[in-house]
Amino acid sequence: MHNTQRKHTQAVSIEGAMARWYARQRASAPQLAEVRRLATRLGDGLPAGAAVLEIGPGPGYLAIELARLGFKVTGLDLSRTLVEIAADNARQAGVHVDFQRGDAAALPFADRTFRLIVCVAAFKNFGSPDRALNEMHRVLGDGGTAVIQDMNKEASNAAINEEVRGMELGRINSLMTKVPLRGLRRRAYSPADFQHLAAGSAFGACEVDTSGISVEVRLTRRPRL
Repeated sequence: MHNTQRKHTQAVSIEGAMARWYARQRASAPQLAEVRRLATRLGDGLPAGAAVLEIGPGPGYLAIELARLGFKVTGLDLSRTLVEIAADNARQAGVHVDFQRGDAAALPFADRTFRLIVCVAAFKNFGSPDRALNEMHRVLGDGGTAVIQDMNKEASNAAINEEVRGMELGRINSLMTKVPLRGLRRRAYSPADFQHLAAGSAFGACEVDTSGISVEVRLTRRPRL
């Protein structure tokens, strides 16, 4: 049975002190350097000023880097606290990102609004993953791409330990990060799960790559004939 049978459950959101702790842990130098590299890779080939949506931007670090590259960026998160943190981080960075609160299963945007959709470390927390994929398809323009990066359900404990070591968080915060990651793995999707979800969605198919504890999924809205 595919993990994708988990549908229409309560979406997971963090608020208050936990959200602020999470934002601080995502701000280590190695992680921010990786965010900058990811933004550059995602933006490669996009036209100047292209509309980009990040779903589940958390503290907003990736959205901010995409805005620095000249894209028109919108961020949508279920957490009120993280929307506030992300908006403040964007102001401090001197860039404009339209951070909003909302649900991935009911995106508050018109059809064919975005050229690129990005979702990093959030998809496993969606209450309705099938609806979320169809909503991504709806708001993408023809030929547009959705990129999902998340934890791989098949990640080993050793791989999780190695990933956390690279974050340079310190002993206590490293432990406080490893334990939740192992718990979150139960909610995560395997490459086969993503392929199954994509096949049943409006996208129809996806491309999947794995690295470390992560899986990257690319879904393209086919141009109308």
